[in-house]
Amino acid sequence: MLLAVDVGNTQTVFGLFDGSDLAEHWRIATERHRSGDELGAQYKGFLDLGRVDGISLASTVPQLSRSYHEFAGRYTGAELLELGPGVKTGIVVRYDEPREVGPDRVANAVAAADRYGPPCIVVDFGTSTNFDVVSADGEYVGGVLAPGIEISMDALFERAARLRKVDFVEPPSVIGKTTVAALQSGVVYGFAGQVDGIVTAIRGELGSDARAIATGGLAELIYPHASTIERVDPFLTLEGLRLVWERNR
Repeated sequence: MLLAVDVGNTQTVFGLFDGSDLAEHWRIATERHRSGDELGAQYKGFLDLGRVDGISLASTVPQLSRSYHEFAGRYTGAELLELGPGVKTGIVVRYDEPREVGPDRVANAVAAADRYGPPCIVVDFGTSTNFDVVSADGEYVGGVLAPGIEISMDALFERAARLRKVDFVEPPSVIGKTTVAALQSGVVYGFAGQVDGIVTAIRGELGSDARAIATGGLAELIYPHASTIERVDPFLTLEGLRLVWERNR
């Protein structure tokens, strides 16, 4: 089975693929200083490592890349493929500095182009909110990076002494009757408006009504209120890692 691992700055999402089917999946906090041995102990708690015969990795945390290679060599008999320069993806990257594009962004573009067809836009709600664009020619042509929901709200709470952290849930109405509801409304409708504005601008620049697909931890919260998002695909990045693995076999 293939273990696909998406290491983000805040969370790590990983799953086991049986062929093209995602059989199991998990989401955990990313801890930047874990060693290969610590990763081995952690992953043993979730799955039978003896079932793993391949690992496809995308990491936005460089110091964890070495740890994952150590983990793969010591705790599994699996080959590890890390998405990066020189890895066959099946998609042309039209970026001034291709090495600057995060591997998760490339994986999202690969999966979206395969599942939904070009042109398309992926909106990934992570530490940052990433907008990644695949042109009508099926090429990755760039995107937009904006501060993510959680870090934006953390910055607000740190600077406003009278405000406190709130759960990220849909408010009962747009007009908040309490401070908590007002903050929740700002999160949901503020970020939905940001998404619609950016997606509309991207479509105008492309000259196409490109499909917009959302993914990431808070996608389900924003999706019902963003008119430009067609659907949520929660494991799009893992699917991209599976496709990259297959294209390098």
